[in-house]
Parts: sequence; C-alpha cells; structure tokens
Amino acid sequence: MKKLFFVGAVALFASVNAQEVKFGAKAGYAMSTISMSIDGLGLTINTNSKSTFYAGALVEYQLNDKFALQGEVLYSPLGGEYTVEESFMGDSFKATSKVDLGTLLIPIGAKYYVSEQFALGAGLNFGIIMSAKNNYTETTTVGGVTETVSTSEDMKDEINSLNLAPYLGAEYNLSNGLFFDARYNLGVSNLAKDSGEGKWKNSFFQIGLGYKFGN
Repeated sequence: MKKLFFVGAVALFASVNAQEVKFGAKAGYAMSTISMSIDGLGLTINTNSKSTFYAGALVEYQLNDKFALQGEVLYSPLGGEYTVEESFMGDSFKATSKVDLGTLLIPIGAKYYVSEQFALGAGLNFGIIMSAKNNYTETTTVGGVTETVSTSEDMKDEINSLNLAPYLGAEYNLSNGLFFDARYNLGVSNLAKDSGEGKWKNSFFQIGLGYKFGN
C-alpha cells in the first residue's frame, strides 16, 4: 500500500512538474469603438474608431501540449468619437465628441495550440473603467462668422464601471520567447447608467507583441 501511494505521489509530482508556468509582458495597438442605440427609435449610432494602445503583464499556465490557461492585467485608454454636421443656406454646425475611457483590462481565457508556435484563444475580458471623459468641440458658422467652443466633461458618474467583453484571438510564438498576437473583444455590457441615454457598448481590436519567460 505504501509503495502504491509512493508511486502515485511520484506520478502526480511528475505531472504537475511537467505543466509549465510562464510570465510575460505585452503591448500594442488598439482600435476602439463605441456603439450607441436608442431604445424605441430603432436607432443605432456607430462612432468613429479611436486609435490607442494597451500594455501590461500576463501569466500562462500550460495544462499539456495542446491546452493552456492565460490571465492578463492590462491598461488601455479606450473609447470612441462621433461627429454631427448640419448646414443650411450657407450656415453650418459641426459637433465632435471624443469619449475617453481609461480602462483596466483583466482578460481570462483558454488557448489551444494548433502547433508548437501557433495558438488560438478565447475568453472573457473584464474591463474596469477607472476614468471617463467627453471632450466636446462645437463649431458654428453663421453669416460668414465662425465660432468654435471646446469643453471637457467628466462622465465617470454617468458610466457603469464594468465592461464585459468576450474575445477571440490568435497568437504566434518564436523560440526566443517573443510572440505576436491579435484579438477582437466584443463589448456586451451597457455602459450608460441612465436608461434615457439608450445603450452604449465598447468593443475593441488589439494587435501587438510581447515576451514570455519561465519553465
């Protein structure tokens, strides 16, 4: 019985030891959009994309040759912008609103290694919105006279703090620890606290590189 227990313990230790834990850092380019839909009107407004960045750290737990779990902590100033323009009889009005959402991203997911270098991944991104600002610019031309007014508004109290975004992605690893990855995150949470504002959803695409080290 003792021998059987010993053999089992050795086998368990060998199995755990074979599982790899890697740490790393990553950064890259992000393209973020905010879609706005107004209930009852059937109206959906897709904002222009915002070019931004992301950066942070990761940990990967290799279950076996094919499957791994991965968690990350990233920061990204997400958001989007939209423009409204009108003109009549030579007069014009243009308003541009740029929404900035300073977001702490915590994606947790699983990866399937198609080969030693190439992996596909899926999971859920928990976005914690730490700051929210609306930079608003209004330009009016009346009778040939143009006037521009710019304001910046803190929107933190108007925005829900949690943005859930399921994601799909792919990753290519080099033998020296460097890797390249791309990911699309589909925002499913309504960020607008006031129901009268309709629904605001933030989705974003990421592409970048990183470095992993460990067992």
